[in-house]
Amino acid sequence: MRRRDVGVVEVLRTDRRDRRLRGKSDTLDAENAARAGLAGQANSIPKTNDGTVEMLRQIKIAKDTAVKARTAAMISIKAVLVTATLALREELQPLSKMKLINRCAGLRPGPVDDVQAAAKHTLRCLARRWQQLDAEVKDHERLLTELTTALTPQLVDAFGVGPDTAAELLIVAGDNIDRVHSEPAWARLCGVAPIPASSGMTTRHRLNRGGHRQANSALYRSVIVRMQHHEPTKAYVDRRTAEGRTKAEIIRCLKRLLAREVWALMRPLRCQPKQDQHAA
Repeated sequence: MRRRDVGVVEVLRTDRRDRRLRGKSDTLDAENAARAGLAGQANSIPKTNDGTVEMLRQIKIAKDTAVKARTAAMISIKAVLVTATLALREELQPLSKMKLINRCAGLRPGPVDDVQAAAKHTLRCLARRWQQLDAEVKDHERLLTELTTALTPQLVDAFGVGPDTAAELLIVAGDNIDRVHSEPAWARLCGVAPIPASSGMTTRHRLNRGGHRQANSALYRSVIVRMQHHEPTKAYVDRRTAEGRTKAEIIRCLKRLLAREVWALMRPLRCQPKQDQHAA
């Protein structure tokens, strides 16, 4: 629709109270979406999904599923070892992760005519599957590194970020990053903008449970790395701890500061000239 110059807006899910009262169906959802658009309640610009960020999203899906499958293969190897014969278990259980994978991949079960031969056959298949998936994950990581470095080298070079986290944050922003109109809106999108919860003479804020959870998780991982290896962050943690802040409160503050830093690092993307003018 956007390619044909038809106005497109992003409509959020129906209000929960209205859904409980009226029910849910495709017809009702379409009606609610139309009413929200006509009333001006829905005015968010959707992602264009037609550039490098969309390429990152596709590759990230392939990588994440491969990582899950690789983890499942390792768990299966450990489970098979638990019930393997005593001789096989004593030989393989003391090995480290990579030594175990290489040893299992080189097993020779021979004729599968007893329990031990069946266990060797299973372990060899699982280990070789793990090796194939590991090679696939590394290939995906190489592509992510190339694309993110070409798109936002300054973001990839930031301490504790790296290609994978940068790809996750870029996917949240979208190819048309200008749809996020300000830095506070970006922080709210990432779920790191605190929500006022003051009452009477007490002024406080509570944790924002909304926002994009994958972006929030990416910021969290980067903050943990900085808390362990980044000297300015370690000094900040010490200072806030001396003020009586808890570790959870300090992490929330650091995620908010990191979201501000990421927004500044993505400024070259917002300043790029628009090649195509789509209807909003």
